[in-house]
Amino acid sequence: VQLQASGGGLVQAGGSLSISCLASGRTFNCAMGWFRQAPGKEREFVAGISASSGTTNYADSVRGRITISRDNAKNTFYLQMNSLKPEDTAVYYCAASSQPLMVFTTTNRYKYWGQGTLVTVSS
Repeated sequence: VQLQASGGGLVQAGGSLSISCLASGRTFNCAMGWFRQAPGKEREFVAGISASSGTTNYADSVRGRITISRDNAKNTFYLQMNSLKPEDTAVYYCAASSQPLMVFTTTNRYKYWGQGTLVTVSS
């Protein structure tokens, strides 16, 4: 499985941005997650979605502003980010778990990782 994140960029505070992750390989039966890492900080969980999209989970810091979704037919999953804040500035990484149901929030539960896409929110 290979993951390629894209769609990052510069956006003003309060704005919106959608990033996506294209997967090659059999990810239709994998729970997927988005993590982010700001300069000097640890990588942290942002959002996750089960293989069937029946379960989603969000970090408290983004709940209500960010929506995760997936299109298994396109091997792509998405992160729609609204009401962005400067503290959302980070490199965003997509990740695939090796199981379909549980949406884990820790990096060690994800087997495959994309290369990251930078999101910068200006104040």
